[in-house]
Amino acid sequence: MLTIGQLAGYVGVTTKAIRVYHAKGLLPEPPRDASGYRRYSAADAVELIKIRTLAEAGVPLARIRELRDGDREALRRIEADLSARIDGLLATRERLRQLASGTLSPLPPPVVAHLEELPGWGFSERWVALQNDLWTLVFATHPETALASFHDQAAMLADPELRAVFLAYDRLHDVPPDDPHVDALAARIVAETRARYGADLPAYEPDSAIPGLVQGAVNASSPAWRRLDALIRERLRPATPGPPS
Repeated sequence: MLTIGQLAGYVGVTTKAIRVYHAKGLLPEPPRDASGYRRYSAADAVELIKIRTLAEAGVPLARIRELRDGDREALRRIEADLSARIDGLLATRERLRQLASGTLSPLPPPVVAHLEELPGWGFSERWVALQNDLWTLVFATHPETALASFHDQAAMLADPELRAVFLAYDRLHDVPPDDPHVDALAARIVAETRARYGADLPAYEPDSAIPGLVQGAVNASSPAWRRLDALIRERLRPATPGPPS
């Protein structure tokens, strides 16, 4: 006969766990001996091993009791839950492998496919990597509007003339900020923006921290891009009314 501490040590659980199993009605409490100690038999050890095995498999204690009572429907539900857990673990393992190989992306498949097309259109690897990071930020922070914004930009890139504007933007990365091409591209972008939106020209100043953060990430990588952004903002900013004459 074993004390509760000996039983716990042999089976590999804690005495607290055994007391919980008693309270839940999973393991009957044996009577106390003359010294006031509960004494456990080999049969108790076998039952405890079964309970521990089910618990380690992730079966909730309430369902363990159902199984111990011979509830076949409970067994079916537990098997279904375990199958779902296995599928989830396999999916997690695959995501970990993708993360380790650098192929894991939090972006929707259409966005990933679009980014894969960019090199074929002449965009640099730097531009593609930047777009990947920026769209990741946008989808994480504005999931309700990110897809619409993406489709809007993808439609612009599908237009060869507008695509040429983006390509020119990409190629200005390494030029000096006072290069004449920076001013020329700023004028072109302002003209294209006004032509595209007309009277519905959106405010160019960001209305939340995220657009500013996105543009800041772009500007930080190139002095020419930073100056280009400043020129565009200046030329798209509504004119301030002068004092009445």
